[in-house]
Amino acid sequence: MPTVLVSQSTAPLPGLELSLSDNERSGIGGGPADPGHDAPKVSQLEPQATPVSASRLFAFLAIIWIVTLFSTLALVLESRWVHSKDWVSIPLPHILYVNTAVLLFSSLTIEFARRSLRSEESESCTRWILVTALLGLMFVGGQIVAWQELSFRGLHLASNPGSFFFYLITGAHGVHLVVGIILLASVGFSVIRLARKVKQQTAMGAIALYWHFMNGLWVCLLGLLLITLQQ
Repeated sequence: MPTVLVSQSTAPLPGLELSLSDNERSGIGGGPADPGHDAPKVSQLEPQATPVSASRLFAFLAIIWIVTLFSTLALVLESRWVHSKDWVSIPLPHILYVNTAVLLFSSLTIEFARRSLRSEESESCTRWILVTALLGLMFVGGQIVAWQELSFRGLHLASNPGSFFFYLITGAHGVHLVVGIILLASVGFSVIRLARKVKQQTAMGAIALYWHFMNGLWVCLLGLLLITLQQ
């Protein structure tokens, strides 16, 4: 009677091994592999990560630049004021105090605009942005009135060191505030066009930070002018 030999080898055949490997990739149980099964989850906000970082980076770099500029001006003013023999006291125009109140109120309105945008109230946000921009323009117009008042008194840019620093400091602050008004208007137009909300909120937050900083800076500059020009 013939003897049947049964092989005890457990080594898988090459074809079977390849088949199992393919099944493991596609999932045991057959059927096509799910293309999104092993794909990493990507946030819907990730394409907007760059503008988010860019807006805040711009705000912080602008603040650093402005702090450096006005710190230098303040040091030069103090040195000139202490060691100058031809320093002339200048009564500050009263409209500066009105301008200060207008600017501080604009900090409140820009916060209303930012919160309205976060609550997705586009019309309310647009109105508060418009109010804030108008208050900023009122401040700049008030500064021009203050310059005209000094000019009528015969105090021009080159009249004395005090008037020179008054025009220089208030003019430099006004220029930087106009930049803020332009940026604020650009956000207002994007809200009207119903652009991407996440990008709008990020830009609005950066501009609000810049705006609050400029308002706080003006209060400090006004105190500096009061100390140096009215003594």
